[in-house]
Amino acid sequence: MNTFFEGKLGDYTRKGLLAAVVMIALSYGVSSVESIVNLSHADYTHGSITITGHGEVLSVPDIATFTYSVVADKPTVADAQAEASQTANTIASYLKAAAVADADVQTTDYSVSPQYDYVQPPCTTGTYCQGKQVLKGYEVRQSTKVKVRDTAKAGELLAGVGTKGATEVSGLSFTFDDPSIAQGQAREKAVTDAKVKAEKLAQSLGAHLGSVTSFDENLAGSNTNPVPMYAKAVGAGMSDAVAPQIAAGQNTVDDDVTITYEIR
Repeated sequence: MNTFFEGKLGDYTRKGLLAAVVMIALSYGVSSVESIVNLSHADYTHGSITITGHGEVLSVPDIATFTYSVVADKPTVADAQAEASQTANTIASYLKAAAVADADVQTTDYSVSPQYDYVQPPCTTGTYCQGKQVLKGYEVRQSTKVKVRDTAKAGELLAGVGTKGATEVSGLSFTFDDPSIAQGQAREKAVTDAKVKAEKLAQSLGAHLGSVTSFDENLAGSNTNPVPMYAKAVGAGMSDAVAPQIAAGQNTVDDDVTITYEIR
């Protein structure tokens, strides 16, 4: 047996056996590495699903807002400003007496602009004669936004500013002093809706929900639908104006979220 490994033949035999052992060892080594890689991939690399959820809440608005304008037309800027200021101050005093806080009254625009008449002169030549603009005076316009915290008084105040000289009253809307409350409720509903959908989908796929990997939100805001029913038009000089019946109703606050979940 010993002579089998002796001499040149023995050297070749020993080298051949050593090479075979090395090849076998390398073969097992590569196989083990591949197994480890496959196992790692199975344990730590997961799929994901993306779901959209919708949330909607109805809530009674707690504030109303509207805008009124004072307009004065006079031959001079000074006269127009004086008249507009007098009317604006009268309305401001009325609002203050109606318990509207100074902080809830905001001037949003003030402008002075020239006003013209277009004059067409008589034609003596029998052909077209071009007219011209002639300055007739100046217009002063002051616009103010009012926040009404007692929404039941919105109609009364709309009529009131008209009786005190406001020439334009518009933009009535109902909203929330702190919109984050209703927005948070809508968001919670949207997230819950998305999670329920995701759980059902994962179950149908034979998987389980993992952690959230991304979140996106599209807050639609508040949809207001006030329904004013005017018993009489509001306008300057109408001292007997009847307060319009205003229905605050409810506002709809929507929220949509898109959530990506890891699944296992």
